[in-house]
Amino acid sequence: MSGEKNLETLLKTMKPHHNAGEYVFCTVEDVKKIDLNDILLLFREQENITIVLKKEIADSLLLDYSFIASWISLTVHSSLEAVGLTAAFSNALAHEGISCNVVAAYYHDHIFVDQKDCDAAMRILNAFSS
Repeated sequence: MSGEKNLETLLKTMKPHHNAGEYVFCTVEDVKKIDLNDILLLFREQENITIVLKKEIADSLLLDYSFIASWISLTVHSSLEAVGLTAAFSNALAHEGISCNVVAAYYHDHIFVDQKDCDAAMRILNAFSS
């Protein structure tokens, strides 16, 4: 398994990056009518398929959503076997009243926060490397 596992190293080198745009979580029964290149994340749940995509694409497809998020990527290559990274940053965000929705992909961790909380979340995440 590749990627960093040491929690102290992960926290000091996570270098959060705010990806421009507004992102939304939607549910669909199938994705056949959606260009897969427009979907940032797709996850099949028992009830339906959850997709994350840019708000303007969801609007053009007339998809419902209730949460508009900012997307922050941690640029450190974290191992999927790393222990404590999600707990550390989610606890720090929670302490400031910031909800976060986390996706651990193969190379990086991605955090979706309410767009109004993005600047505060970036400040909190950047503080780990200070």
